[in-house]
Amino acid sequence: MTRPNILLISADQHRADCFGFEGRNIKTPHLDQLAADGTHFSNCITPTVVCQPARASILTGQLCRTHGVHDNGIDLDPAVGEKGFAGAMAAGGFETAFFGKAHFSTYHTFQATGTPECLTSSAAYPETWFGPYMGFNHVEMMLVGHNWFLPEKPPHGQHYERWFYADGRGDAKNALYRENAGATKDAAQTWHSKLPVAWHNSTWTADRAIDWLKHGRGEDPFCAWVSFPDPHHPFDAPEPWSRLHDPADVDLPKHRARVFEGRPWWHEAVLTSEPTGDKKGAEIRKSYSRIAEQSDDQLREIIANTYGQIALIDHNVGRILIALQEAGLADDTIVIYISDHGDWLGDHGLILKGPMHYDGLLRVPMIMRGPGIPLGKKIDEPVSTLDLGPTFFDYGGVEALQTQHGASVRPLLETAGATRAFALNEWELLPTRAGVGLSLRTVRTKTHKLTIDLQSGAGEMYDMIVDPDETTTLFATPNHAVLRARL
Repeated sequence: MTRPNILLISADQHRADCFGFEGRNIKTPHLDQLAADGTHFSNCITPTVVCQPARASILTGQLCRTHGVHDNGIDLDPAVGEKGFAGAMAAGGFETAFFGKAHFSTYHTFQATGTPECLTSSAAYPETWFGPYMGFNHVEMMLVGHNWFLPEKPPHGQHYERWFYADGRGDAKNALYRENAGATKDAAQTWHSKLPVAWHNSTWTADRAIDWLKHGRGEDPFCAWVSFPDPHHPFDAPEPWSRLHDPADVDLPKHRARVFEGRPWWHEAVLTSEPTGDKKGAEIRKSYSRIAEQSDDQLREIIANTYGQIALIDHNVGRILIALQEAGLADDTIVIYISDHGDWLGDHGLILKGPMHYDGLLRVPMIMRGPGIPLGKKIDEPVSTLDLGPTFFDYGGVEALQTQHGASVRPLLETAGATRAFALNEWELLPTRAGVGLSLRTVRTKTHKLTIDLQSGAGEMYDMIVDPDETTTLFATPNHAVLRARL
């Protein structure tokens, strides 16, 4: 078989169940069609439940303690990043390109670090810079992309920011980004953004990928990553997308009260402890990374706006798929849709992300379509976004440049009866994040999930068949001791 192109499309903080085809009351027609035309992995998990480590793991194929980015705020070593899937595919003869939010390096730093993603260092990169970066030979990216932090004024920022300010109206656009076009019942970090959709970073990300697919690439097969920064908080979908879903019609979680009894000690501690470190960083952690319990009406506003963010991504995924067809590439391209991690989105009274590894946060989408990919198939074996690099190498006939912790999913797609035993997740939290230190390890099988803190020995374990809502931990139950030890 001719080596296929690889097109990886990712969102940020998109739960695995937030699709129309998964039964939620959300409008995702293009992604629903992608799943119908390909294969959906229903038990894919993230290697780490926060952005920077998860993205480093996707790129490198390694768990966070190996690649070194064990939490946000730690830069991926270029010597490791350049040997990730992009570098390996480039060495194997593929064109490599990246569009959107990268977050392989830290944005907000105490001093310039020299990376193109450091807000301070970005000013030193000329307008003619388009890579290479972390193995991608062509790069067009934004910095941050979440509008709690508005687009930086040039010379800071990168490609999106320069485009955003090019007409001299960037400050006015930023005012529209933050302006709320309608009441949201004081729901946390939620508003109807007045920014015209044409200027939104989801639109820009798709625009740049489409232009490259049609006009920017060469004749070699390509491996490209298109990375949307939403539906990450704040929940600020632009009109009219923010109003596409009526809050009265969204589906609320079955269990949406915070209950700490019977849970590991850290569930409550990370919500009540004072983050350590500098005062400014601690305040951002408390105001941006924590959300208090919301009323049902407020939660409906948050979910409806999140659905709007996802629907806008869906629309742009549709535009990209049409561009593939128009460029004559659709039949020769494997398209994969994923997210870096999920969001509790009200599960157990929680919103955003943290060290409570409920499935809404841990489980992520993985949809594949393309030559040799079965149509309308659902695979419930436990897989991980760590498996992406090995899968690309398998289809591309390329050798890995460094140790891989994942494995190709191609046997699961092509071999009847192929199975996987488990998928792994880990996270090293310092007290600067939530006031406590944790060394978390999670294993997910088809039937069970175990999370343990190696520092304290505390943990939780759930039967995901009998108790899919994760209401009763079996960690200390004597008749489950053998299972716990095995996991």
